Amino acid sequence: MRRKPASSRSRHQQQPPSVGGGQASGAGGFLRYKFIAIIVLVLAVIVAAGWNWFPETPAAQVAATAPKSERFLAMPPVAGATPATETLSREAQRQLLVAQLEQADQTLCNYVESTRYPHHSRPMSEHPDQVYPNQPVAESHPMRKKGGGTDKEIQIQTTQSRVYLAAGESVIFTIRATDPSGKPLILSVDKAIARGLVYAGARETSPVPVPLSDTGREGDAIAGDGVYSGMLAPAQTGFAGFNGTIRTELNYVVNGQTGVVFFDVIYSPETPAIWTGHIRESTEGGSLRFILKANVNTPGRYIVNGRVDDAKGKPFALVTFNDLLPQGSNDIPLTVAGNLLRDQQPAMPLTLRDVDAYLLKENTDPDRALMPRLQGSAYISKTYPLKTFSDAEWNSEERSRYITEFSKDVAQAKSALLKFDPEMERQALPQSECSRNKKAKS
Repeated sequence: MRRKPASSRSRHQQQPPSVGGGQASGAGGFLRYKFIAIIVLVLAVIVAAGWNWFPETPAAQVAATAPKSERFLAMPPVAGATPATETLSREAQRQLLVAQLEQADQTLCNYVESTRYPHHSRPMSEHPDQVYPNQPVAESHPMRKKGGGTDKEIQIQTTQSRVYLAAGESVIFTIRATDPSGKPLILSVDKAIARGLVYAGARETSPVPVPLSDTGREGDAIAGDGVYSGMLAPAQTGFAGFNGTIRTELNYVVNGQTGVVFFDVIYSPETPAIWTGHIRESTEGGSLRFILKANVNTPGRYIVNGRVDDAKGKPFALVTFNDLLPQGSNDIPLTVAGNLLRDQQPAMPLTLRDVDAYLLKENTDPDRALMPRLQGSAYISKTYPLKTFSDAEWNSEERSRYITEFSKDVAQAKSALLKFDPEMERQALPQSECSRNKKAKS
């Protein structure tokens, strides 16, 4: 059906609704609209008059009271830039430029000195935590009670022989108690249980008891000395195929109170590669290279760390290998940089010891599969005169690029200082502490 045109609609449909919600009609509707119009007119008059009730602030006064924004909008100072003369005295500006030059020189000098040896051949003094990796991890703390809280009058001392365990390796735990003065206290072990830590949804392993005793057997060094010891060998227990963190919870009793300690180890049941036992040396490239041979079962990126001592037994260098290895027989070089030998002048011959290695695994936990470690002395080098080795600094594309950029910063800082104070050309330019120390050594 066609709709009717608007003109044909009934009159009451065209009339607006009244204020009360009904239909407006006759004189009553007209009076209502007249009343509303009067109210609107009165309000408009009041608003218009209100502008004259408050005195107008002159534009000049507004500009004078507004905060200046020039300093806020100014660009921050950059290296080599001179601060505004209205804020700094000439001497203060000169001192600022001198400080900028010294800072740029310090950055360049520090980088050059820290990278003069390659990353795979570093002084052992830079890695004190890597000197003796097979020493037991020792801790001492107040007694931690089983139900919570501590007792400072009882000191608990613990050790564990290692944190990472390769397939077939074992770990020894020890515990003893003393008073604050170090006097031994009687301690008895209640129980020690090892459990594999697993993620949600993973299959849990059965707990394994870890016997501890003070009998001089099964990992205990001395019978009756108050030190309780126990050994965990995952390959001989239900953890033989477990890959990850094994936590041992040990409950003990001292002075009638029950305490608790935890020992964590990371176990790797797989053997990604094995050492053949063959090691040789060479002096190619002006450096000393220890070349170890390994049979790789699982290809991938391998990280190898070795420690080098001089003839007097002094820890000298940490040498590393970090590269991809294919499956099969591989040579793994551990290189002592020639300039490190020339600078440190270690007593010959050198001893390679305590070599540890692992296959790096990405996006998994744990992130490594361990190779059997070479504990203790692995190889002793020949005796060489130091002139056999090169004293040239190590270099690479990255190092050259960084030195170039840091040198530009120094040149820019020098230019800014000389532009500000040309008289500085007649005297030695400021140097950083690093550069002064380097000059004194040479």
